[in-house]
Amino acid sequence: MNGSAGQLDRIVHVSCDFPDPIEPSKTPVIRTLLELTQDRFAHHVLSYNRRSFAASAPPLPFEWGEARVYNGLPYGIFHAAMLHRLGDQIARELAPAPPALLVGHKLTIEGLAVARAARLLGVPYAITIQGNSDSKILAARPDLKREFAAVFHGAAAVFAFAPWALAQVSQRLGARAGASVVVACPTDLDVPLPPLGAGQGLFSAFHLRHQRNKNLSGIAAGLRMMRASGTAVPFTLAGGGAEADVLRARQKLRDIPDTYITGALDRAGLRSAMNKAVGFVLPSHRETFGLVFIEALFAGIPVIYPEDRAIAGHFDRATFAIPVDPRNTLALAAAMARLVNEEMALKQALADWQTSDHARQFTRLHIASRYAAGLRDAINCGDRQLQKAPR
Repeated sequence: MNGSAGQLDRIVHVSCDFPDPIEPSKTPVIRTLLELTQDRFAHHVLSYNRRSFAASAPPLPFEWGEARVYNGLPYGIFHAAMLHRLGDQIARELAPAPPALLVGHKLTIEGLAVARAARLLGVPYAITIQGNSDSKILAARPDLKREFAAVFHGAAAVFAFAPWALAQVSQRLGARAGASVVVACPTDLDVPLPPLGAGQGLFSAFHLRHQRNKNLSGIAAGLRMMRASGTAVPFTLAGGGAEADVLRARQKLRDIPDTYITGALDRAGLRSAMNKAVGFVLPSHRETFGLVFIEALFAGIPVIYPEDRAIAGHFDRATFAIPVDPRNTLALAAAMARLVNEEMALKQALADWQTSDHARQFTRLHIASRYAAGLRDAINCGDRQLQKAPR
């Protein structure tokens, strides 16, 4: 199973969340993990895009592998059957040269296909838990709980981007005996920028087409509540979007003085704008991890994040990372007021954290090492299983 000297082990990744020529705007998190470890493994990506009643089409080659379309009926109809069929197809294609490891980048979707393909090929597999999507599907499909559990427990390794996601899946499907690895999402903004003194107001950032999930209405309500209690503070929102998105956002903030929408910022501009703020506010309704919270902390400002989501589990005892129930406007307003009233103390605690070992686990170097070690252990687990198999 292991590659010979000088030859990298081949890992085939199956993902519906990988930027490809069919949908280039998908989140780059999985791609970044592969970029960080491509010196240690030969990564190959089967990037799938679900379509209902899609006509058969040849794979579209790109830098990391092939972009493909697979049939998936709406509303989860025949969810498992469609993914079993996809697993059979993957196994047939890979049979002439099976990889050292298969990786499915969601338990409840790609995981079903990868587990089936791995069994047919006789190779180990790993899965990635993506909290938002996996929690929704686990809740919506109790009829598939037994199969989801088999995929979860049969994986040679399980990766999760946040502790809360792994804990939630374990609670539903039972604790694993095998390896489970929490690997934070990597960002290029992982060099600490020390906090400044008094900031210029509260700050948030997201694409404006997502303003409902990102809870802009809740932020606006919290700002109004703060002003009513005597704490008036400027608020800046950075985010691009279509004209209709911008108009909706402005409408939600229309009656609140000193609120600004800047449009999208480049990486340097985002980091600079964060550093000048009092704190970062993003009480999303759904959030798998939320790289922007880590970016804000490394940019030197405290954050408000949704409890039991996003970075929950990473900062449970930190004063500079404040969890809130996104549905509780009173709690959100109180957290925002705390960012303002305790700014210096929170920023000092954050400055101390920025030089800690805990902060280093969110750097690309540490994430790459942890992810590579998990992949290597999964491959070695497959080797041991083959050695124990009856001949």
